[in-house]
Amino acid sequence: MWMYKYSNGQISLADFRQPVGMHLKEDNRWVKKAQTIPWLEIENRYAALFTNRKGNVAKPLRLALGACIIQAEYGFSDEETAQMIQEHPYFQYFCGYSGYDDSKLPFDPSLMVYFRKRLTPEILGEINEMILSEAQKEENRHDDGHGNGGNRGTMIVDATCAPSNIRYPQDASLLNEARENTEKLLDELHDSADGRKPRTYRTQAHRDFLQFSRSRKKTAKKIRKAVGKQLRHLARNLAAIEEKLALGRTLAERKAARLAAIRTLYEQQKYMYDHCCHTVPDRIVSVSQPFLRPIVRGKAGKPVEFGAKLDISVVNGWTRLECFSFDAYNEARNLSAMAERFWKREGHYPSRILADKIYRNRENLRFCKEHGIRLSGPALGRPKKDEIRNKTLDFLDECERVEVERRFSLAKRKYGLGLIMTRLRETIAHSVAMSILVLNLRKIQCALLRLLAFLVLWLVPQKKQPLFS
Repeated sequence: MWMYKYSNGQISLADFRQPVGMHLKEDNRWVKKAQTIPWLEIENRYAALFTNRKGNVAKPLRLALGACIIQAEYGFSDEETAQMIQEHPYFQYFCGYSGYDDSKLPFDPSLMVYFRKRLTPEILGEINEMILSEAQKEENRHDDGHGNGGNRGTMIVDATCAPSNIRYPQDASLLNEARENTEKLLDELHDSADGRKPRTYRTQAHRDFLQFSRSRKKTAKKIRKAVGKQLRHLARNLAAIEEKLALGRTLAERKAARLAAIRTLYEQQKYMYDHCCHTVPDRIVSVSQPFLRPIVRGKAGKPVEFGAKLDISVVNGWTRLECFSFDAYNEARNLSAMAERFWKREGHYPSRILADKIYRNRENLRFCKEHGIRLSGPALGRPKKDEIRNKTLDFLDECERVEVERRFSLAKRKYGLGLIMTRLRETIAHSVAMSILVLNLRKIQCALLRLLAFLVLWLVPQKKQPLFS
């Protein structure tokens, strides 16, 4: 049975019982990464989240948080994450083991869902601030050359979508999936003592959908006909379920939530079918994940994505999750709140904010003018007759604004933000927040490597070059 040992909030690598015939290196990235996280402070604040429940053995917070960081770093599945921690001594050191132990899994893989539910975006945001506060103590805080009165610093903001791993939502396919779900619910609610089971015509409905889905050319007339058939089948099933529920039958909480989502889906699809339209407020695009919404981005190749929308801010290379929602929203409305949070952290407003054109509305321009903040981009409306724009300044602002795009690109390519694989509302929010936290851990690691390389070059004597060759 292993236990935790701390030395000023960290486990010393010298105290770690290493595997026979193997010597762990101090300069390993996971050792360095473990040393940059204030584990003891995080444990003291959030250890109560992982206390004993119903007689199960409590898992330490460091093990839970470390497992989530490892999973976000490599994109492992829950089973692979537990197996990797069991097999690798560096992962075990990072997760707080007192010594290498490969005799059993550190936890049941199903507990990863429990870890993700407990580590909410709010908690991960506070942990992210703890890590950043420790990292910024080592930095030289000089003015970045863009001071304006009492304001200092630059904040770069932007929004994006974190698409979820769902099938592209087609009306006929959604209705067919909902129909199949209602058939299973009806089978569960039916009792043989009630007599004959209500007819669902499931074989004919399945045959109709297969005939439609296999047709090579789906015209508007064919689509409408297929949607109408599935709507009638679904309406019959929902009516039969209502009769069973009226007799006093009950469903489990999860299945009752699924039935409520199917009812809403039916109402939306029926409205669009009757009114010959394709839009409806809060449209459901997934039966299993009814909280997902279409996010219109207008990008080439992906005009619409289905997932969560988020805002981030980048200050001195450090990334923060500013806003997160499953519903589409106008990101320009969050600019003033982001600036206020910057003031609470730093004690002053930024001297400039680099953002897209969508952020340059009248409210944001008025707010920035009142607080002495320069918001990048051209003025609203037509250019004035004698106006002379500083094109060099605009070009430099746009070049520096690319930093937030780099953050998005790295998070989507490396840390799972490009395709969210989790399925619950809470776990999707955790995955988004965890990707931001891992981004900052990567920056700390890169800064340490640059400092190490500088020290090596400074300490190694340079050969004197002759004046004349």
